[in-house]
Amino acid sequence: MAGEGYRAFIYGCFTRGQAAEISFVLKSFIFCALNGYLQGHNLIECTKYDNSWTTDFRFLFGLLLFLLGMAFNIHSDHLLRKLRKPGDTSYKIPTGGLFEYASAANYFSEIVEWFGYSIATWTFPAFAFAAFTAVSLGSRAVCHHRFYMERFQDYPKSRKILIPFLF
Repeated sequence: MAGEGYRAFIYGCFTRGQAAEISFVLKSFIFCALNGYLQGHNLIECTKYDNSWTTDFRFLFGLLLFLLGMAFNIHSDHLLRKLRKPGDTSYKIPTGGLFEYASAANYFSEIVEWFGYSIATWTFPAFAFAAFTAVSLGSRAVCHHRFYMERFQDYPKSRKILIPFLF
């Protein structure tokens, strides 16, 4: 679970702003560990792939989506981190990359990443996790977009909430 490892262990070390509560950090760690265990158990113990799976269209397309989502996710998080100088906790309008088209470019990228994973593995638990991620981050994206629109008079009116050009 490369994306989960990035979010659980690496991303937090580079964020700026207010410190996270330890209970939030522990809950996040437990969720990521449990989900990683369940996904890994399903792939190792419950799912059987034949030798041609790595050349199957579903695997290749899913892997491509996963890698694109991960790359855009890391890039979006990098752009968000650059918004604040050390010690700064003020809010700023994200710009660059997919943020030119959607308020929650980082969430969109993570959703793409996990749907890519679910297609590449072609398992119900992976799809369930991708769907949960989409619902969870989608609702957060609506709140973030609303916050930006209310807080910043100069917020780009053409910027979508989550999916560039669509929503």
